Amino acid sequence: MTHGLGYVAVAGQVTVVAAGAPLLTGWMRQVRARLEGRAGAGVLQPWRDARKLLRKEPVTPVGTGPAFRAAPALLAATAAVAAALLPLLSTDTPVSGHADLIVVVALISLGTIGLALAGLDSGTAFGGMGASREMTVASLVEPTLLLSVFALSIPAGTTNVPAIVAGAIHQPARLASPAGLLAVAALAVAVLAETGRIPVDNPSTHLELTMIHEAMVLEYAGPDLALVEFGAQMRLTLLLGLLSSLFVPWGIATGPSWTALVVALVLFVVKLTVLGALLAAAEVFWAKIRLFRVPELLAGSFLLALLAVTASYFLNGAP
Repeated sequence: MTHGLGYVAVAGQVTVVAAGAPLLTGWMRQVRARLEGRAGAGVLQPWRDARKLLRKEPVTPVGTGPAFRAAPALLAATAAVAAALLPLLSTDTPVSGHADLIVVVALISLGTIGLALAGLDSGTAFGGMGASREMTVASLVEPTLLLSVFALSIPAGTTNVPAIVAGAIHQPARLASPAGLLAVAALAVAVLAETGRIPVDNPSTHLELTMIHEAMVLEYAGPDLALVEFGAQMRLTLLLGLLSSLFVPWGIATGPSWTALVVALVLFVVKLTVLGALLAAAEVFWAKIRLFRVPELLAGSFLLALLAVTASYFLNGAP
């Protein structure tokens, strides 16, 4: 892709994730409300909530250190950098060569670790409890993310995510293979856990005995809370975008074309809309599992990812 058009693609990816993240959250809430027989607050409600929080005075608990103050910005910044690296709209950008699988997962993990440190830094019982639970979940989710995408990297011969997506576009049979099906199942469970969705966590409640993500952010208020919620919404949009790019890659631009970039943008919005609606609909019928059963679910997803790697290794031939 030409130099200028490549930077446009990167800027477009970051913009659509940042601007669309609250809309995706509002859309999912609206779908869920309709299925439950409620009117719902509307798709724009997350933007209204953010505006209300930004008008409030920031409050910092006494005794907190730099970890607590830096975590909201770190959460949003890591999501924005990952959005620039991942091939959401185009596989040919000036930063494509840096979009290695390990780098992307490390960025996602950095935001998680920053929020866990903030929970510990708050010095409250709920903050420490939520941080402990979050790191327990992360210790199983991050390896699953790595292995599920690594299963797709074996036939591509590289761990560069844009190259993996480009290879899947030209050879779609990879996605219908046993390794591809196992990998999408493992990655889907990992995305649910990483974003704190049902059945792992319930983002709409503050029940002390079961909350994970919400326990770490109880001490935030005003603009800081708005930034934390915005970062969480960006991570949801980013991970659903990664899922769609890896397993429904058609429409992503692979060459220097304005038309292809516009088509990719439209299809990306459509994919996220469909995925968000499916996830919201599933959450209506799913129940949150007991906290002590969460490691069993995540261990199962890790096993699926491991089987995907094994199947991919044997199906594509040992080196």
